Amino acid sequence: MVVDHALGSWIYGTDGRSYLDFTTGIGVTSTGHCHPRVVAAAQEQVGKIIHAQYTTVMHKPLLELTDKLGNYLPNGLDSVFYATTGAEAVEASVRLARMATERPNIVAFHGGFHGRTVAAASLTTAGSKFRSGFAPLMSGVHIAPFPYAYRYGWDIDTAVDFALRELDHLLATISIPADTAAFLIEPALGDGGYLPTPPRFLDGLRERATEHGILLIIDEVQAGVGRTGKFWGHQHSNATPDILITAKGIASGFPISAIAASEKLMSKAWPGSQGGTYGGNAVAAAAGVATLDVIEDEKLVENSRVRGEELADGLALLQGQHAQIGNVRGYGLMQGLEFTTVLGAPDGEAALAVQQAAIKEDLLLLTCGGYGNVIRVIPPLTVSADEISQGLARLSAAMEACLR
Repeated sequence: MVVDHALGSWIYGTDGRSYLDFTTGIGVTSTGHCHPRVVAAAQEQVGKIIHAQYTTVMHKPLLELTDKLGNYLPNGLDSVFYATTGAEAVEASVRLARMATERPNIVAFHGGFHGRTVAAASLTTAGSKFRSGFAPLMSGVHIAPFPYAYRYGWDIDTAVDFALRELDHLLATISIPADTAAFLIEPALGDGGYLPTPPRFLDGLRERATEHGILLIIDEVQAGVGRTGKFWGHQHSNATPDILITAKGIASGFPISAIAASEKLMSKAWPGSQGGTYGGNAVAAAAGVATLDVIEDEKLVENSRVRGEELADGLALLQGQHAQIGNVRGYGLMQGLEFTTVLGAPDGEAALAVQQAAIKEDLLLLTCGGYGNVIRVIPPLTVSADEISQGLARLSAAMEACLR
């Protein structure tokens, strides 16, 4: 479909049809499409200055965004570097970690998605399409198991115990702590399958990072800014990051990203090592300020939590009606349905069939996962109870049409 215009949870196509958008630009339009306050802020800023490169001149929207973002950042993360995309921010975090620790290696986790640029793709194992065909990739990357309980056929505690043991084994046999600069993980896998990271696993990473002087980098590009029913996805655990990465929902569709760390840590980056022509763009920053104001004023983090509970209940009912849905999981408005065969094998064909059938029901969804067998459900944080109900009804109709 081709978009004519969009508002809130709805996209209106040039075909005259209205589509309920449960993709939000892959988790980007957090305040819905074209929220009036975000639109007004961007329009006003365009009339003042569009591009004010912040290593040359500072601009007010970036200062305001930094102050507001500081209200949400974990204690101690009091310094921010701005870029444009999530992948840029990931690479900036790796550059900082290596410079600060003077160690070469990064440990990432199976199923993580961190971007498509060379360094970010080297850290990505959400699917072969993200990292294949342009080797060699960046060296110094080691991948540890993720506690994917459903895939292993275990309960969550067993999966966490296994993943932590394997991480300890990796630190003993492949990348010793003295060579390990950072752990890099998403608080909920994005393209890797919309799978929450168990809180005890994040806590275990924090414990090991502190013990060995390793930095914990938490990639909140997709899970952050209210998406999981808390402002940051890692807040479902007790772990706090040394470096936090944010992008996507921070500016309701305008391209801006950032990493946050302590001033002490950030100062260890070599002078001139971080930068980017469009980083911290004035219009995007103004949209970011408006986005944070809307999230606070309209209590959208709480709305994400409450609507997420309604969504989870509805998806569980669908699972009970269709044997092909092997697993339903997620936090807040970041939920996934994993499709499997009767033998428990990944069933990407079923997921794709449902996603395509949903379009005929005027519902937009996306697939993800290494086998393309997970449908991700990503409404905007502004979604209403009625829209959740409509979305579930349309998804049910799509499943009835194509699943037997």
